[in-house]
Amino acid sequence: MGRRKIEIEMVTDSSTRQVTFSKRRTGLFKKANELAILCAVQIAIIVFSPGGKPFSFGHPNVESIVHRFRNQDRTPDEGTSKGAESRDENTTDDNLNQKLLDLLKRLNAEEKRGEMLEKMVKAKRAVKGQPPVDQLGLPELGELKRSFEDLRRKLRDRIDDMEAISSLLLLAEH
Repeated sequence: MGRRKIEIEMVTDSSTRQVTFSKRRTGLFKKANELAILCAVQIAIIVFSPGGKPFSFGHPNVESIVHRFRNQDRTPDEGTSKGAESRDENTTDDNLNQKLLDLLKRLNAEEKRGEMLEKMVKAKRAVKGQPPVDQLGLPELGELKRSFEDLRRKLRDRIDDMEAISSLLLLAEH
């Protein structure tokens, strides 16, 4: 069946209109986020639902974009200290956005790594001829539980190490 072109006109049914609004709003915010990331732009969108409820999206945030928009027609002589603060704020926002993107990339990589490890565990179980977990007996489940607890302890230690390193790096930057 696929997608078909629809004529752009007001949706008459109120429940259908609300569903359409929700789906289109999500798509609009997603596209705005992509535009902000790909083109390194600052963007703000404010929409009101058919019921009058406001929704907003901003990159880095709506307030800073609206403040910048409202103050764009001022001459450079007016409030030069504010201009310096705004530049510092924008630089800080850019740095924070870059750190967020880096963390999201790391999270994505770790999720992929987790999926890969899960596949390896399944493959290893299949090679050893071990039955699936739901077919294990009480002694095997106890052993499996101990191995998971050991893995959890090792992961917690690794996470603590990474947090400590992260904190040291942040302190070194300042």
